[in-house]
Amino acid sequence: MEENEELNDEGLENQEDNSQDSLVKVTGMYKDWFLDYASYVILERAVPAIEDGFKPVQRRIMHALKELDDGRYNKVANVVGHTMQYHPHGDASIADAMVQIGQKDLLIDTQGNWGNILTGDGAAASRYIEARLSKFALEVVFSPKITDWQLSYDGRKKEPVHLPVKFPLLLAQGAEGIAVGLSTKILPHNFIELIDASIKHLKGQRFKLYPDFPTAGIIDVTNYNDGMRGGKIRVRAKISTLDKNTLVINEIPYGTNTSSLIDSILKANDKGKIKIKKIEDNTAAEVEILVHLPPNISPDKTIDALYAFTACESSISPLGCIIEDNKPLFIGVTEMLERSTDNTVELLKAELEIQLGELEEQWHFASLERIFIENRIYRDIEEEETWEGVIAAIDKGLKPHTKNLKRAVTEEDIVRLTEIRIKRISKFDLEKAQQLIESLDEKIAKTKHHLAHLVDFAIDYFKELKKKYGAGRERKSEIRIFDDIEATKVVIRNTKLYVNREEGFIGTSLKRDEYVTDCSDIDDIIVFTKKGEMMVTKVDSKVFIGKNILHVAVFKKKDKRTVYNMIYKDGKGGPSYIKRFNVTSITRDKIYPLAGDKATAEVLYFSANPNGEAEVVTVMLRQSGSIKKLKWDLDFADVLIKGRASKGNLVTKYAVKRIELKEKGVSTLKPRKIWFDDVVNRLNVDGRGELLGEFKGDDLLLVIDQKGIVKTIAPDLLTRFNEDMIVLEKWNPKKPISVVHYEGEKERYYLKRFLVENPNKEELVISEHPKSFMEMVSTDWRPVIEIEFIKPRGKDAKPNQEVDVEEFISVKGIKAIGNQLTTEKVKNINRLDSLPFEEPEEQSAEEMEVIDEESIDAPNTDIEAKDQGSDQTSLF
Repeated sequence: MEENEELNDEGLENQEDNSQDSLVKVTGMYKDWFLDYASYVILERAVPAIEDGFKPVQRRIMHALKELDDGRYNKVANVVGHTMQYHPHGDASIADAMVQIGQKDLLIDTQGNWGNILTGDGAAASRYIEARLSKFALEVVFSPKITDWQLSYDGRKKEPVHLPVKFPLLLAQGAEGIAVGLSTKILPHNFIELIDASIKHLKGQRFKLYPDFPTAGIIDVTNYNDGMRGGKIRVRAKISTLDKNTLVINEIPYGTNTSSLIDSILKANDKGKIKIKKIEDNTAAEVEILVHLPPNISPDKTIDALYAFTACESSISPLGCIIEDNKPLFIGVTEMLERSTDNTVELLKAELEIQLGELEEQWHFASLERIFIENRIYRDIEEEETWEGVIAAIDKGLKPHTKNLKRAVTEEDIVRLTEIRIKRISKFDLEKAQQLIESLDEKIAKTKHHLAHLVDFAIDYFKELKKKYGAGRERKSEIRIFDDIEATKVVIRNTKLYVNREEGFIGTSLKRDEYVTDCSDIDDIIVFTKKGEMMVTKVDSKVFIGKNILHVAVFKKKDKRTVYNMIYKDGKGGPSYIKRFNVTSITRDKIYPLAGDKATAEVLYFSANPNGEAEVVTVMLRQSGSIKKLKWDLDFADVLIKGRASKGNLVTKYAVKRIELKEKGVSTLKPRKIWFDDVVNRLNVDGRGELLGEFKGDDLLLVIDQKGIVKTIAPDLLTRFNEDMIVLEKWNPKKPISVVHYEGEKERYYLKRFLVENPNKEELVISEHPKSFMEMVSTDWRPVIEIEFIKPRGKDAKPNQEVDVEEFISVKGIKAIGNQLTTEKVKNINRLDSLPFEEPEEQSAEEMEVIDEESIDAPNTDIEAKDQGSDQTSLF
């Protein structure tokens, strides 16, 4: 015991003396052990190899499936157990990896419950489900003769170093892995597009690759960056309007499932970001989630809110990292495909060279066999008593006939000849032997041709893959450019704003004070005080602004339509000024003086005008000295709209008694131009797409779709237009609409002309018969159409008939069927040039009201750095 204590003390002394050495040892551990472990995780577990696109566990699963392959299904538990001969980890990791491969529906033919990527349901236990290699995997993944082998982790078995995959499998399946200090995220791509890209690469043509997800959905690949670090794609669910109170989600974003998507929608509803009535999940083989909306909730606005606040839209950041020569390499998907395609060409070349060698060996022995039997050389060995004598006799007998052989005869060849059975010699057919040699000659020539034209052979190989396995593998994810959604414009107003004007407080908790408006918890609030100060702040339970609040409202960024009219006194006893300004950008929570910088400044009159209205006010002065005019009117329309920091125009230098509103104003802003951008199917005021016209306050849009639905709507920038829309223009109530439609019940074409009778209401202008459809629609004043007739059998076709629509039918009710075009069978109905018509000129509208700002405000992008007349930089 004493000795142990002495040893311990001595050890402590050595440890104190060699503390520096101990630090060196820890460093050594870090270098030798931790880096070894990190390298192992990167190379042997997390990151796929570029050569075959497999991680080690996936490669071992495929090898085990090939060893077990007899055409029948194997229990997954059995495959997992077989794989454990090669994989140094437990059965759970192997089973999970196998399920992931099986769910991609490319390499493994599955049977049983393998889970559902749409709903997120897991697979059944591995003892209940079965698997076998798919025909595609058997053709593309395996080729033992050109496979390099290595010993398994325990040295008992041989496993492939890489599988000879002759297809860009890594890009087809995608890969994701997290290692130590390294990760990879390669997104899946479309099977057919990968083959087409490989063919283009072999032809020396350029190509572009974009992801394609098994969950379908809509994707924006603008910033994909070839799948390299720093890139990003946006994915969205496909949401459509079933009716005015129901939305349907038919496709979901990659990385989500129906359960997680519904959870995110319910959470957004609980937080008040969106408002829904209930959700139904009818998903089976296809996704169908029904979102029921309360009455008077806009479906279009709710769709935008779902994208803004739920998992219906998400971003995915790819990271192209692969293993090459036992080192991680960061490359894009274009280079991955090029490397994979070049590797496929090399594998095909190796297979052809092996095939050529085997064919030449077959030809060589078939020729030797023919010489041996045809010339009865086997008789020369009858008198030989030793094995050496037999070999020598056959060799001597062959020599006169070996001039045309492609290589020298070896002892191994002669030994093989001695193994020919008497039965074969007795039934030898010279003609069949010659046919075999000729067929081998053809195969050898064909193989040599393929080797000489290797690129063409590879192109044909890829085309054959596409032909055999491409059916049903068309692109699922729709590529589209997304419109940016501003959260503040689509969030449901889920709280109420109150104000205590006298004390200077605003907030959502001041329920005993004055109610201002409904708002959302992400809104900004703009406030003006009697002192002439302005502030914009976030919605909160209670915020102090400043005493004597004049105006409180929800602040809209980059709002050039709202104009503030103000008359203020520049300090005690100072002159009064009038000004008009708008507020487009600010620094949040900063106080802005609008009435000068004097402490005694005071606002005498203030109004906020959402459409730039300019009222008339009456100014009344106090009686003082010899002032003759104590009362007069001021029209704000005479004052120019400037920046908020401008001083304004002088009203009077005398003391003002009060200012009264005399006459409410009308808008001083011009009608606004609106464009339609068919890339995102949205309206805008930024000049993108087709100009629809200049819109005043009561102007509407005419919308007609392929189903025959006609409606007029206000030009709201939040409206989502469907792909089947065929007419979108500024509605002229006096201009008739002409429609050619096929009446399914009567089996005839009809022509009708009508005016929209009920604005803001949907009308079906064709019958509801399942065979009815709309052939043509025209919104021209005087359209002309041409009818082409079907050629009767044995007769000439009836000449084309030209129809002046205005003469053919007068304007009738929207529900009228119209006039029958013809009793003949129609081949085509064509639109001709319309007849001339001079439209009546519209009255000039320099100062007419427009649609409310909330309906016709441009989607926010970048807020201006500086407001007119202001030197404050915006933080929004």
